[in-house]
Amino acid sequence: MSHSPSLPDRPRLELDPEMSETERLEAIRQHYRRILQVNEELEQRLDDAQGRRGELKADVDELKRENEVLKTSSLYIASVEEITDDGVVIKQHGNNQEVLTQASTRLDEDLRPGDRVAINDSFAVQQVLDDETDSRAQAMEVTESPDVEYADIGGIDEQIREVREAVEDPLENPEQFEAVGVEPPSGVLLHGPPGTGKTMLAKAVANESDATFIKMAGSELVRKFIGEGARLVRDLFELAAEREPAVIFIDEIDAVAAKRTDSKTSGDAEVQRTMMQLLSEMDGFDDRGEIRIMAATNRFDMLDEAILRPGRFDRLIEVPEPDAEGRARILKIHTQDMNVAEGTDVSEVAADLEGYSGADIASLATEAGMFAIRDGRTEVTLADFEAARDKLQDAEQTEEQVINYQY
Repeated sequence: MSHSPSLPDRPRLELDPEMSETERLEAIRQHYRRILQVNEELEQRLDDAQGRRGELKADVDELKRENEVLKTSSLYIASVEEITDDGVVIKQHGNNQEVLTQASTRLDEDLRPGDRVAINDSFAVQQVLDDETDSRAQAMEVTESPDVEYADIGGIDEQIREVREAVEDPLENPEQFEAVGVEPPSGVLLHGPPGTGKTMLAKAVANESDATFIKMAGSELVRKFIGEGARLVRDLFELAAEREPAVIFIDEIDAVAAKRTDSKTSGDAEVQRTMMQLLSEMDGFDDRGEIRIMAATNRFDMLDEAILRPGRFDRLIEVPEPDAEGRARILKIHTQDMNVAEGTDVSEVAADLEGYSGADIASLATEAGMFAIRDGRTEVTLADFEAARDKLQDAEQTEEQVINYQY
């Protein structure tokens, strides 16, 4: 613990009776200068003490406020369901318990159905809170464009053209649609085997478009508690409305939009509630073309008919496995930065890759490079590509890796 510094010694004037008048005068002057010096030092210490006193007082006030907060009962979050003559019907977040309660008179004019409010232990409404946007929905917004361009996608030129017509053109040139007198497609669903470039195409849209790109996986909408998935869908579309023009991309949409069944389990019921909210939000768009929807799935056969009807997804675009020309283009894209040995014809390699998807071809290029590294070489030869193809074919023949997809 620090102690206060001691005060300076009080100046004393001692005059020798035998001093001359001149010596006496000089001694008095020195005594006076010492008094001024001590006085100045005391004033400085007083100023420092007053400043320190102010700092300590601020610390004490802060501690008092924290103490009051700690002694105050916590408030709970609820939503206003209905305002009646008898009071306010609220629903608590978390347990969904509905309560008829009263609100403070100062809140009567500000309270509206749907408001988020804070309530005390007696369920009385204490204050109105700002509208909430789920942090998970905020995190889905793409803040940095993916490093993918349309030129990086090979073998699906027709699908790229259809996506750009349905997604980019209504956002960048809505006047053209108005002049022709047609409404742009409200949504685009990409479907096809795994690894054919559906998600990569969505990344290219995010990179090439000036619109806000909001991506998510369908499984992220499947929540544990009742109503959470529907609320996340609602917040997701509200975020898109705030950031418009915007593109919403839902990958693996079959996780939340599968065909409805007669199952009575709470899990299936919650998934269906989430899908109902998704259908409702898709129907709720205006016709200005400022928000577009994209989705992708490997299991087109699993999707509910309600989500496939016109007005929700107007364009159903199949992204098939690439043909011979497409495979050559894809392999060329994946080998353009590789040190391929002179005289190696990648088109010849691609001709023997029938049934390979874009992801398979990318894997083949990587494996070919790994074979070159294994042999201590810096160039990739035709033999490396053939060895990589044989390795992938052997892997495909194992039963645990064979999955029959239906479309």
